[in-house]
Amino acid sequence: MDTTVEAARKEFEILRKLGPEARLKMALEMSDTLRSIVESGVRLRHPDYNEQQVRGEVARLMIGDKLFQEAFGGSDAPMREPGGNEAE
Repeated sequence: MDTTVEAARKEFEILRKLGPEARLKMALEMSDTLRSIVESGVRLRHPDYNEQQVRGEVARLMIGDKLFQEAFGGSDAPMREPGGNEAE
């Protein structure tokens, strides 16, 4: 563990004082940051991937193979653009 018990207690104390809306905002920002990091990793490992392939791989990595297969039926399933349009 890289955090002392006292530091963890202080962190939890600060988080409790933030309130639920601020904690939710932090969680969503952390989720967006994680997605960006994963996307960057996919692009580094697979520079030949198009946008659809990057989105698909990010989704697979974020939700796991089993759920990805259940949701999309395979790695070549079309991903949707924001707004619901199918990616080209």
